[in-house]
Amino acid sequence: MAAGNDAIDFPELDGKEVRVGIIKARWHEDITDDLVAGVKSALAECGVEAENIVESEVPGSFELPLATRFLALSGTVDVIIPIGLLIKGDTYHFEVIADTVTRGLMDVGLSTGIPVIFGVLTVNTEEQAKYRATGSNNHGVQWGKAAVEMALLRASAVGQKGRKFFLGFGAAEEVGSKDRKSTRLNSS
Repeated sequence: MAAGNDAIDFPELDGKEVRVGIIKARWHEDITDDLVAGVKSALAECGVEAENIVESEVPGSFELPLATRFLALSGTVDVIIPIGLLIKGDTYHFEVIADTVTRGLMDVGLSTGIPVIFGVLTVNTEEQAKYRATGSNNHGVQWGKAAVEMALLRASAVGQKGRKFFLGFGAAEEVGSKDRKSTRLNSS
């Protein structure tokens, strides 16, 4: 069974017009920096322009969901990769934070329509984290390619590059006849 970056194949991805947000947690910064480098390597391989990458930081992984929501609601990116690291310790803290961050990040994607890639390593030891953040097994590479693929999928689903996806909220314009009125999203 394949593991790491060999576990999934990606099609050829054209990310020339994809706008990517990267939010990095500073906790365990040496490792999260390596993961960001892997993401950027994959984005460059997919043709994402450097000026289309928006980067920010938060103190730790617990802050990633809210920062991700702020970025998603800004309308400035097509996909977001929150990057963090959680290492299991001797207390229940790990389980609480890992579950909360995971659920929070998923909720942001589902509630905003902006794809959110799960870029948080959850490991038992620092050695496991280093193994997953360096060399040919750098998981950031997978996350970068997954981000481009999901941004392209979203653009295809929405039907138009750059169109905001409001999920039924926002400005609507009336269409229809006197007898029957319906609304549709304003595509501006």
